[in-house]
Amino acid sequence: MKIISLPQTDLAQLLKQYFYSFLINQRRLSKHTINAYRDTFRVFLPYVALQQHKCVTALCLADINAPVVISFLQHLEDERKNKVQTRNARLTAIRSFLRYAGAQAPELLADIQPVLAIPEKRMDRFVFEYLAKVEIDAVLNIIDVATWFGRRDHALLLTLYNTGARVSEMVTLQVKDVDLQRQYAIHLYGKGRKERVVPLWQRTVTELRKWLIDAPTLPTAPLFSNRHGDALTRFGISQRLNCAVTAASKSCASLRGRKISPHSIRHTTAMHLLQSGVDLTVIALWLGHAKLETTHQYMEADIEMKREALAKLPAIETAQTQTAYVVGDELLSFLENL
Repeated sequence: MKIISLPQTDLAQLLKQYFYSFLINQRRLSKHTINAYRDTFRVFLPYVALQQHKCVTALCLADINAPVVISFLQHLEDERKNKVQTRNARLTAIRSFLRYAGAQAPELLADIQPVLAIPEKRMDRFVFEYLAKVEIDAVLNIIDVATWFGRRDHALLLTLYNTGARVSEMVTLQVKDVDLQRQYAIHLYGKGRKERVVPLWQRTVTELRKWLIDAPTLPTAPLFSNRHGDALTRFGISQRLNCAVTAASKSCASLRGRKISPHSIRHTTAMHLLQSGVDLTVIALWLGHAKLETTHQYMEADIEMKREALAKLPAIETAQTQTAYVVGDELLSFLENL
């Protein structure tokens, strides 16, 4: 059978240049970011093709306009049940590509500008899940360290709590990334290829030493492996944490029915550092936050710190000592009619 090769459209050519030349070679974005942008177009292009009554290979850059993008974003929320955060991330990827396309094809800027002007949707501030000190202790202490799996899980979860690492950082850890001789620290490789060094508690150092007796000794071997010697996956770490939380909930009632993820442990680390009096800038470095505003959410979430601040306020004057202020009828009428 003879295969007919169709000529590439301007969209196909620009997309290939955008990924290979711009994102990978020029910006050198991480694999996770490249995959996120790729997944956006794997969902977006079939949707545009359906709206334009074309096949994906026949799409042109002119087919991507503001009404189509707005309709796609609504489709993500209504049909695919994506959260606002995902919707905004998809929009960011589309706008990034169109900015690149506009630089390569200035004659299309008039069509591109309305898409670039589409705003991100505001997100509700969520209350994140974190564990109290007694709860994280219950999770760690419930693990049976007499078994190989128990020693691994205990060292894994203790390291997760000590470092506040992202689960993506945990799955890439290797034996050589842990210094148990001089620095007593662990090297983490986070978002945007950012590297940071996090100090280890003496308890974590002790447990990691015990675990490394059983673990592979090759420097490039995964620090936390499965029974086959391969690195634990994100799902594997989540599953081991879930097992520990389920077992601990039998003796710690406050854990029952709660969904605790590895990211909850990251929040727990941040909250406990904050409650111990560690400065926000140090916590930001500890967690690898690019912006201090991200770390500030933990201060806003700490109800105990709010209570302490409230207790330090001077007493409010009694009603007898306050001067009454009466709003005029005309002003009240104006406000009521707004």
